[in-house]
Amino acid sequence: MKRNLIHSVLATAFIAGVTACQTTSNKLTLEHQGDTLTVVHIDHPAKYLILPIQETSNEAKVRLETGSAADCAMDVRLAVDSIDYYVPFALNGQNTVTIRRIGANALCWDSIRLSDTFDTANRDYYRPVYHHTPLYGWMNDPNGMVYKDGEYHLYFQYNPYGSKWGNMHWGHSVSRDLIHWEHLDPAIARDTLGHIFSGSTVVDKTNTAGYGANTMIALYTSASDEYGQIQCMAYSTDNGRTYTKYEKNPILTPFDGLKDFRDPKVFWYEPDKKWIMIVSADKNMRFYSSTDLKEWTYLSQFGEGYGAQPNQFECPDFIQLPVDGDKNNMKWVMIVNINPGCMFGGSATEYFVGTFDGKEFKCDTKPQVTKWLDYGKDHYAAVCISNTGDRTIALPWMSNWQYANITPIKQYRGANGLPRELSLYTKDGQTYVAANVVPEAQALRKESRTVDNFSLTDEYNVKQVTDGQNCAIELEMDITPSTAQTVGFDLMNAKGEKVKIYLDMQQKRIVMDRTESGIVELAGPNKGNYDVHVKETDDHRKTLSVNYQNDFALGTWAPLSLCEGKTYHLDIFVDKCSVEMFVDGGRIAMTNLVFPTEVYDSLRFFAEGGEAQVTHLNIHQLGL
Repeated sequence: MKRNLIHSVLATAFIAGVTACQTTSNKLTLEHQGDTLTVVHIDHPAKYLILPIQETSNEAKVRLETGSAADCAMDVRLAVDSIDYYVPFALNGQNTVTIRRIGANALCWDSIRLSDTFDTANRDYYRPVYHHTPLYGWMNDPNGMVYKDGEYHLYFQYNPYGSKWGNMHWGHSVSRDLIHWEHLDPAIARDTLGHIFSGSTVVDKTNTAGYGANTMIALYTSASDEYGQIQCMAYSTDNGRTYTKYEKNPILTPFDGLKDFRDPKVFWYEPDKKWIMIVSADKNMRFYSSTDLKEWTYLSQFGEGYGAQPNQFECPDFIQLPVDGDKNNMKWVMIVNINPGCMFGGSATEYFVGTFDGKEFKCDTKPQVTKWLDYGKDHYAAVCISNTGDRTIALPWMSNWQYANITPIKQYRGANGLPRELSLYTKDGQTYVAANVVPEAQALRKESRTVDNFSLTDEYNVKQVTDGQNCAIELEMDITPSTAQTVGFDLMNAKGEKVKIYLDMQQKRIVMDRTESGIVELAGPNKGNYDVHVKETDDHRKTLSVNYQNDFALGTWAPLSLCEGKTYHLDIFVDKCSVEMFVDGGRIAMTNLVFPTEVYDSLRFFAEGGEAQVTHLNIHQLGL
């Protein structure tokens, strides 16, 4: 009743052509100037303005007013008639915020408030136990990753004002072991040149840019409708915590007005004593060179017609690796993230192996040959950490653009897959990249159990893996199919929800099937909005509303021809919402999201058409 009365008074004021004010009880005043602009006056200092979010609403424009030409409005889905969650809007000592494009009768005005704290305690059922996620908000591509002074810096595409894509900043976390991550404030914020898209960070060891030896230099894409996609630079003098943007940005624009021109990856090319940038240019990758990281010269391009089709090239990387461990035989690898183009639909990561002379890349294979870095559906934007010496470590975003914005999660969206160490191996005259989980992941093991070896002959064998509470496990095993046509297991819970992993010896492939894994896309009349009851504890159930409009329920597979021998080693990591599998040291990697409504707690092994053996089965309980 009170709210209706206030809105009635405001409506009368609007009709009369005067400004209406609503003073709230939390030391701020709302000045509604018509139905398109509200000015928030902060009567007493506070750290945050707490904003209520409704994910289905249109984006309002929220701007902190400092009087500077650099003030930039953020796109925020403020609550109109219901509230999904809240986000903090940092005030930085200022006392005025303008909000446009939301009506004066919206629900948000009753719930907006000031606070010096923001609660980031986990409220999401599916938040991973040991994978990196943002404390709140949206995360997609990892970018700008670099190692310096004992710290791994993980920057990432970040929206601090909601759990859907928007307001691209560089979020920031650091780690000393690739496993335990400390969350820091965003390092580079969206500005008047646009969203801060993906890019890279280098350590300028010899002061080529003029900001001091060993300064961290970030190269990134600014993206906006007004300026397009342009490459910019910033530098940090506090070990990557904050960056100062180069006063003469942009440093590079497309010479042909290309719309899709983004995600610069920069590295030092020692033979020519120069920096090389590889940047995605629609369906190509373009190479540029520089001696000072500011002035760039075009070299060449590669890619159109290569790999999976159709595709859009994004998030490149360019690394050099020894073949079969031989440092006298080095090859260059171009990592290309494409969307669409995944063999299972949506986004994925492919790569090309070849040679590079400081100007041009030449691929060893024909254009129609596609090599995948990961055979799952939820591995994207994988790039490597720079300045790691002899190690080459990649980190992916664990999602797919087909459904990334509508996963059954609210407080945050987006997680990183486990870090993978990359290497080259040869098989049947071809050179391939192996992506194996880093050895640092063994530190996650808290308790381990070895299961006696056993054989299967057209029968089931059930093994308990958890107590029904711990969802974070690692499964190691060797499987020898012998005469079996199919051998594998169901990772399942008491409700019968399961992830089916098996070797199909007739088709010569390994499969991960999530069609019955829990919350999945349902075809036909079941497609759309539906409620799912998620078990949190024995006496409490939480209801999630999900709307999948995509091909989520499917099995992904990889060719066993990438492996050697007749026995296959599987290393499988299970977390609250993901299953990652590494076969034979990463010759096959497969990453998929899953949303079980109860914890997977048992393994049901099976073999069909003959005999198989399961040996060296170890079950590790994982935790930070």
